[in-house]
Amino acid sequence: MSIFKYGQKEIDYLKRKDKKLGAAIDRIGIIQREITPDPFTALLSSVVSQQISKKAAETVWKRLCMLLGDEIPESSNTEAGVNPGSIDPKSIDQVCLSEIKACGMSERKASYIKGVADAAILGIVDFENLHTLKDDEIITQLSSLHGVGAWTAEMLLIFSFNRPNVLSFKDLAICRGMMNLYGLKELPKDKFERYRKRYSPYGSVASLYLWALSV
Repeated sequence: MSIFKYGQKEIDYLKRKDKKLGAAIDRIGIIQREITPDPFTALLSSVVSQQISKKAAETVWKRLCMLLGDEIPESSNTEAGVNPGSIDPKSIDQVCLSEIKACGMSERKASYIKGVADAAILGIVDFENLHTLKDDEIITQLSSLHGVGAWTAEMLLIFSFNRPNVLSFKDLAICRGMMNLYGLKELPKDKFERYRKRYSPYGSVASLYLWALSV
């Protein structure tokens, strides 16, 4: 099992930069969050998880894995979606749209999955070498795909590439956690940006704690 990597260096930095976040880190302790190193599979799981509950996403994902003949993992706890095993784009190419839809998703979502597989097969997105690109380059490439927005790409930066400095304004839970932490009634983007700069270059670690503080 792969875990998002961070340690005392990142913790000490955030505690020095922000006393309130530091107190929360002391209270919560180390957060172990599972990641999916294969970006293609991680992206598919995120598409499957869009706009449905975690439990429903797990059910649909298991059906899709069974359809494709791929191994189904036992655990699931990523923010970006269910925790997948590994899926080959060619296995998706070999099944029809209606079979994917029958796993429990809309035709539009099934077409998104087909589109991601086509992009991989045709080399429109080179998933094997995505890790060599900068954060903004990865976001640009992935968000060019139908059904994949900037938030989804940002989540892959954390939960597939283990990138250290991702804090998404588009993530409602992160914004809610930030408002809870600082006692804010609203969070305009300029204020969010001030906190984001304060946490940099370890925004992803801050994200883990803000998610924990969102409930």
